[in-house]
Amino acid sequence: MKKKILILAVAGLLATAATAGALRIRVGDLVLNADGGFTPTALPKHTDAPITLHGGGKLSTVSGALPPIVETLDIEFDKHGSVQTQGLAVCPRQKLEATTPAQARRNCPGAIVGKGFGSAIVAFPEQKPIPVSSPITIFNGPRVHGDPTVYAHAYTTVPAPTTFVVPVVIETIHNGVYGYRTKARIPKIAGGAGHPISGRLTIGRKWTFKGVKHSYVNARCETGHLQAKASLTFKDEGTGKTFLTGTFVKPCTVRH
Repeated sequence: MKKKILILAVAGLLATAATAGALRIRVGDLVLNADGGFTPTALPKHTDAPITLHGGGKLSTVSGALPPIVETLDIEFDKHGSVQTQGLAVCPRQKLEATTPAQARRNCPGAIVGKGFGSAIVAFPEQKPIPVSSPITIFNGPRVHGDPTVYAHAYTTVPAPTTFVVPVVIETIHNGVYGYRTKARIPKIAGGAGHPISGRLTIGRKWTFKGVKHSYVNARCETGHLQAKASLTFKDEGTGKTFLTGTFVKPCTVRH
């Protein structure tokens, strides 16, 4: 029954995503509210131009219980775009380990390509739930097999000061409209007692290298829209795994 509900939810989402400013997906008790987009929306038709990506989401349940713990987040991006890193500073992972958000940003200011915020609720047995939050910083990392990478950095003090550094590869794919994919394994918060609740990121950076202007994220308006697909897996005590998938389709206009 849960699988059938999921299929219906995704089918309805795909049918309405093109005009939706935000998405709401419900599968059983679990609810995901998400939104995303890019600026500017006026872009050349055949050549890439700089853009900034933004998006976020919040998990909740109809019953009011804590949502299951997120384990992975996979995102596929429109092929009508590109990621540039030429001349952009690279942050070594060792400069991020055991650092607070402020320290990490001071260590690699030239490699920052995104910033955001995340929140979670830590639920230890026989204790009141503890809300925790952290700035999130995205750093340009070293290439892996020719693909660009980033490090996502976050920090919490519950139950003890802990730094999270999550490596993410931006791999090239050939999957219909999608040309890029990122896969992130969400680290265990508070030894597995933390339930991620919400997150928001803005991705984009511009710089000049050898007299040439560059942008980290770029896109073109070849089809009248750009789209991305996000898939989440959750640790579900009842069924083992719960899956959510949503697609954002955002219109663009041709800039002459």
